[in-house]
Amino acid sequence: MSYTRREFGKLALAGLPAAAVLGNSESLFGAFAQAKPNSVFNGVQIGTITYSYRSMPDQSAEATLKYILDSGISAIELMGGPVESFAGAPTSGRGGGAGRGPGGAPDAAGGRRGRGPVDPANLPPGAKMGSWHGESCVIQPEGARGGGAGGGGGRGRGETTPEQQAAQQEAAAKLKAWRTSVSMDKFKQLRKMYNDAGVTIYAWKQLSANMSDEEFEYIFNVAEALGCSHTTLELPTDEAQLKRIGDFAMKKKIYAGYHTHAQGSMTAFDKAFAISKGNMANVDFGHWVAAGNVGGTPMQFLQKYHDRISSFHLKDRTTPEHCSLNLAWGTGETPIKDILQMVSKNKWKIPGSIELEYQIPEGSDAVKETRKCVDFCRAALNGGSSTASR
Repeated sequence: MSYTRREFGKLALAGLPAAAVLGNSESLFGAFAQAKPNSVFNGVQIGTITYSYRSMPDQSAEATLKYILDSGISAIELMGGPVESFAGAPTSGRGGGAGRGPGGAPDAAGGRRGRGPVDPANLPPGAKMGSWHGESCVIQPEGARGGGAGGGGGRGRGETTPEQQAAQQEAAAKLKAWRTSVSMDKFKQLRKMYNDAGVTIYAWKQLSANMSDEEFEYIFNVAEALGCSHTTLELPTDEAQLKRIGDFAMKKKIYAGYHTHAQGSMTAFDKAFAISKGNMANVDFGHWVAAGNVGGTPMQFLQKYHDRISSFHLKDRTTPEHCSLNLAWGTGETPIKDILQMVSKNKWKIPGSIELEYQIPEGSDAVKETRKCVDFCRAALNGGSSTASR
């Protein structure tokens, strides 16, 4: 079916994904000027971390852009894999790297930890039975809560052989050599491709506290080339690392936004904030709820530290008493609507990043589910209905 320019514009305004209208990626890229997304609702920029698309088959920068556009999103926190792949980084040969950064391994299942068929007689040590809305689930012991995509710790990979260790070291050396010598031209090209499509990049995630000074320079230079206001990483506990990162952030005039899991609390960022004005929070309010931090609420944290938050992550999780589940938006206990409305009411210019981690229903995919989260945010901020209203 063909569309006139006016008909296409009406369809785009109605929220129809560009790919559904155009049918192929070549036409899609030719129609950017007509179908640029806008995910600013009542003054609040809704974005996503592109980790949300980790289960999609193509993890290239071009495919990731298509996922973003089909989700109706106009600003993002971009994972390092698609960025470095686009710029020509050497690969390790292990595969899957395009969707990952240093912050954690992909969990395509979505991570509804503790929910599903439960055998009460065969629980992990320290765990006990619980329920949420009449469905049985497992309450994990405190040390196992809120860690990764499913609310727990990492997945063991087993012992590596000396040969594997040598191969990993060689791959790491090649990547470091590439990072410390590569031109910024490809990163600027990536920025232009995204910006021309109507998508800005407010952050990228590839920084690790253990990188060399030369790699730090690279990370912040790429952030500048991409147009980021901050670069994100997991929150260190070492004061020397916090100072070193904060010093780079101040020198480069690009913030370091620290991400939290179970450790998110009213005091989690105290050291980072005190050490450097370059240190900011990339707080995850879903993990906050799942960890059961009783020292304060997400709204209290926003009220106190809104000027130290570079961006925040959203997901709908339940409290530890309800098994710290990761659920479709509107069915858990994260006060997403209250958080967004508080940011809007106070006119705080803090992007909110959708982080899709609940189990994707059969017949759907990460793009469709991310779009549902966008709809939820739109309804929460504009007073309308959504596909997942609370």
